[in-house]
Order: sequence, then structure tokens, then C-alpha cells
Amino acid sequence: MSIQAIYFDIGGVLVRTEDKTPRTRLAARLGMTFEALEEIVFGGDSGRKAQRGEITAEDQWAYVCQKVNWPFANWRDLEAEFFAGDRLDEELVDYIRSLHRHYKTGVISNALGDVRTVILNTWHMSDAFDVLIISAEVGLMKPDVRIFQSALNALGVQPAEAVFVDDVARNVEGARAIGMHAIQFRNTAQVRAELGELLHRI
Repeated sequence: MSIQAIYFDIGGVLVRTEDKTPRTRLAARLGMTFEALEEIVFGGDSGRKAQRGEITAEDQWAYVCQKVNWPFANWRDLEAEFFAGDRLDEELVDYIRSLHRHYKTGVISNALGDVRTVILNTWHMSDAFDVLIISAEVGLMKPDVRIFQSALNALGVQPAEAVFVDDVARNVEGARAIGMHAIQFRNTAQVRAELGELLHRI
């Protein structure tokens, strides 16, 4: 069964924290570690609710502001400083555009409800994908196999006809559990090599 569709994660794959300095400095000013600040933003019950779409992105940042004693009126400044070291991998996006000429492509991302707007208006990469499966929009988070099934249904492909690329091992295993091919992202060159070999072989 040949590969028909290739899906990619966003955070840690398409967009990565290449420069940790801004987030480290922010955490230090707030009297905490880099890891503790990330846990407040992404983790815990509130973070999971935001990624399942049970609360809005603004609600989540209100929670973060409360936890770090930041004035909520300026939450956009906190968000901007937190993500200041993040970079879109333009090389990888261009590679996906080249794949898109021959394969269906998609995103499967655990993300807040505002990420579609960011994809469209900040990263300008929506043209590289046929579908965007965002956890906050579908109410499911990786590695739940149901979010992978939703992505497969959206492109009309079977698990064995699809590949998923993610940097988190449990998400890679979640995709494999439903029968998809999966590659754990380490760097762009490695993914291109492994994906190229897989596409040639299957």
C-alpha cells in the first residue's frame, strides 16, 4: 500500500525554540526556572484544557498571568516574550511544499485555539497543507488515537497510507498504534533522509 498522505507536528518540528535566551531571561525575572515557566504555559490541567479547546487561548494566558503575577492587561507582551526565541523552519516548510505536489499533506498539532490564525497570518504556511488538525478545534490531544483517525478521515486515507512526523516519542507511538508510519523528529536533515527512504521503499 503506497503512501498517500504525510502529516507533521508544529511545536518542536515546524516551529522550534532555537534561541532559549528570551524565555530563560523571562523565567529568571519571574523568579523561576525555564522548565517551571514552560510547565505553567503548556502543562497542568489548565494547559490541557486549553489544548483540548475547553478554554480559549486568552483564558490560558489569563491563568499564566495569575500564576506568574503578570498584569493580564499586558498578556500579549508576556506571550510575545515567551515565544521570542521560536523560529519557523522555512527549509522544512519548503520541503513540505515540494512533497505537496505529489502527496496529501497535513498538520496534527496539540495547540491552543488561536494557532490557525498564527499559521495563516504569521507563519504564512497554510498553502503547504491540505488540512490542519488542531487539538483545540477537535477536542482531542495526541497521543489519543482518535485525533489521528480524525486526520486520516479528513484526507480520506488509510493508516498504512500515511506518515506522521513528531518530536515527542509518545505521539510517534500513538500514530503507530493506529497503524500509521511514524518518524521521530531530531533535525530537518534526518527527517528528510528517513522520509525519503520510506517514500522510496513503500
